[in-house]
Amino acid sequence: MFELYKGKKRFTEGNRIELMENGETFFPQLIRRINRAEKEIFIETFILGEDRVGKALQKALIAAAKRGVWISVTADSYGTFFLDAEYIKALTEAGVVFQIFDPQPSWMKSRPKLFRRLHRKLVVVDGRYAFIGGINLSHEHMTEHGPTAKQDYAVEIEGPVVPIIRELCKAYVPDAQDHHLGELVERLEKPAKVGDASIAFVARDNRRFRNDIEKAYLLGIRKARKRIYIANAYFFPSFRILHALRNAAKRGVEVVVILQGEPDIPLALRAARCLYDKLTGDGIKVYEYLERPLHAKIALIDDEWATIGSSNLDPLSLALNLEANVVVLDPTFNQELFGEMNKLVKASRLIESRWLEQRSRVHLMKNFFSYHIMRHWPSLASWFPAHTPVIREIKARSDMDDKPLRDQVNNDEYPEADNMHKVVQKTDHTNLSEV
Repeated sequence: MFELYKGKKRFTEGNRIELMENGETFFPQLIRRINRAEKEIFIETFILGEDRVGKALQKALIAAAKRGVWISVTADSYGTFFLDAEYIKALTEAGVVFQIFDPQPSWMKSRPKLFRRLHRKLVVVDGRYAFIGGINLSHEHMTEHGPTAKQDYAVEIEGPVVPIIRELCKAYVPDAQDHHLGELVERLEKPAKVGDASIAFVARDNRRFRNDIEKAYLLGIRKARKRIYIANAYFFPSFRILHALRNAAKRGVEVVVILQGEPDIPLALRAARCLYDKLTGDGIKVYEYLERPLHAKIALIDDEWATIGSSNLDPLSLALNLEANVVVLDPTFNQELFGEMNKLVKASRLIESRWLEQRSRVHLMKNFFSYHIMRHWPSLASWFPAHTPVIREIKARSDMDDKPLRDQVNNDEYPEADNMHKVVQKTDHTNLSEV
C-alpha cells in the first residue's frame, strides 16, 4: 500500500471517481451538477472564457443563484485577464460572489504578475461532488475548437475526500460559511462511502505546502516495480523527480513519458527536448503527442496508483503556482487511465536515437538556452519583489463604497489563505485590467 502524509493529507477510503476526457464529457457533467445544486457551489479556475462554454456556465450559475444557491467563483487575474465586465456584472447581480486572485495593475493594460498564479481547477457542489483536473472553463478544451483544441482530462469525485477539497475552496473565500447548507452540514461531517477508491487531496501553496505534489510523485516513483506512465503538458521536473525516474528505468521499471509535440507554447517543447538525451539514454521511452496541444497532467504507477490535477511537472507548477491534484489508489481507475495513455501513445511519435542524431546545431543551441531559462526559473522569479496575494471581489452595484472587509480568521491548514483580503469596488469596470 502506498502511503502519503498524516492528518488530512492521508488517503480517505470509500470514494467514487469518474474520468472525463476533454470538454465534450467534462462540461455537460459540470453543467448538470450546477443545474441540480441545492445549496452551494465553489469554483476556482485559472481561465474563464466568455465563449460558448463560458456563456453556458454563466447561464447555469445565474439560474442556480436565483433559486437560492450560494455561489463563489474565483478566477486568476492572469489567465482571466480579458474577461468582459458585463459578463461579471450579470453574475454578481444574480448574487454570485465573483473574486479575482491577485489582480493585475491597471497601467498599460498589462499582465506583469506572471508568478505565483492561482492555477487550480476545482469545483465543489453541495459538499458532495468535486471536479478536479487540468481543464479550464473555456471553449479551447472542446475538440470542435479545431487543431489548437487542447487534449486534457478531469475527474468527478464523490465521497469522503470531497469535504477536504471544499475546505481549501472555502479558505479562499472570506465570507464563506456553513449556515446556508442546512441539513447538508451532516453530510460534510459524516460523508458516506460511495465507492472503492482511496483518494488523497494534495494542494501546493507558497507557505506551508510548497513541495507536497512533488513529494507525492516521488513517493510513487520510488516504489514503482512494474511501470510508470506520465502524460504532462509542460515537462521540466525537479532534479529529484528526474533522478527517481532514471533510477526506476535502471532497475527495470517501464517508464513512459508523453509530452507535447504540437505545443501551445514553443518554449515548453524546447525545454523538454533538452532532457531527451538523458531520459532515452537510461531507457525511458519518450513520446511526442501530435494530434493537438497536449494539456494533460496525469500519471499512473504499477496497477493501483494514479494522479490527476492542475500541476504540470515544471518550475511554475512545482515551485511557484497554487496547484491541486488528487492521488488515487484504485485498480479500476488506474486501468482506465492506462487505456487513455495508450491512446495518446498511438497518436504520438517515439523519440529514437536517429531523431536525436539529426538535430542541427541551431536546434541544440535553442535547447541549451531553453534549458537554462527553465532550470533557473524559480531563482529568477525570486528576484521579483514578494507581495501579499489579494483576492478582490467585483461588485455590480455602483453605490457600494470602497472598503476592506474583515481579515479571515487564522487558518492552520491553509495559512496562505490568511493573506487574502476582499475589497469592494465602487466603480464598474470595462475589463479585469482595471480592477
